[in-house]
Amino acid sequence: MLVTRTTDRLVAPTAAWRHAADAASATAHDTLFQGSGCLDAIEHTRPPLAPMTENTLRVLAWNAERLKYLDAAIDLLRRLDADILLLTELDRGMARSADRDTPAELAAALGMAHVFAVEYIELGLGDARERAWHAGETNRDGLHGNAILSRLPIDRCALSRLEQDGTWFQGERNGERRIGGRNAAIAEIAGITCVAVHLESHSDPAHRAAQTRVLLDDLEAFAETGPAVIGGDFNTATVAHDAKGTVPPDQLLDPVPHEPLFAVMADHGFAWQNCNTVGVATQRTRPDGTPEPPFARIDWLFTRGLAARDPATIPAIDPSGSALSDHEILAVTVESRTCAS
Repeated sequence: MLVTRTTDRLVAPTAAWRHAADAASATAHDTLFQGSGCLDAIEHTRPPLAPMTENTLRVLAWNAERLKYLDAAIDLLRRLDADILLLTELDRGMARSADRDTPAELAAALGMAHVFAVEYIELGLGDARERAWHAGETNRDGLHGNAILSRLPIDRCALSRLEQDGTWFQGERNGERRIGGRNAAIAEIAGITCVAVHLESHSDPAHRAAQTRVLLDDLEAFAETGPAVIGGDFNTATVAHDAKGTVPPDQLLDPVPHEPLFAVMADHGFAWQNCNTVGVATQRTRPDGTPEPPFARIDWLFTRGLAARDPATIPAIDPSGSALSDHEILAVTVESRTCAS
């Protein structure tokens, strides 16, 4: 499931191709996947960048929820001044994000290299809210996926395809029709393997653990057991009501005992204790008033072979206090254990 073919520019399917795909039978997903031209490669730009001169790197992970407030996000991320950005839910050519190429425009504005891995070709305008807001509009490219941005050179990259079962193609999840499957973008930067991952939202703990195993198998094929940092939206929203029908708050903010993916990570040498502000929610309310509390910690950072310090959960808001995403931003400083000692 590891894809290593790279291109400096992914070619999106035409509007006519997407229209025909939307009208295709429910059994056509695999054929459409193979014929898409953009799901079996990863976009990689190589601007001239200086090599690493310091021993530490500041890493951010953020589910940017389409990156539809791109200009405000650029201002916020510029102020946060990170070395590496692990980003999920980025659009290219979607009406809901003004048809912009959000990963490429963000990278250019911040002076960074980037990789972009397409999770889905969107055949519609998005979820129910987005379909209502953008009724009558069309998508230019219809691409949605995960990205890594770096102020240091990206030496090589790949994508891990966590699944491609076509479940989203049926249109039974939020009324959305999509071709593709969840994935992770992978990049080697200054000798560190960096990963931006998005696990399935319509899932359970066992399914999330299974997707984590796929990712870690691909990661071993890419970089064996070297130093690595993984960040993203793990959707660890396990809910087990107590006898009174309420959800224990500690389960929402500390899902570790309820999610086997943490044990899977630990078995592969990954730690999270020094990378995250456990007990702090990573969800927030959007300008439209959704979602509503109680909120959970569903976004995480993991490291292996690195010293991690100064974790933070940063509000994803503009100067007026308006939310830029329904997820907060995670941050951590990493340092090789050799340098740390």
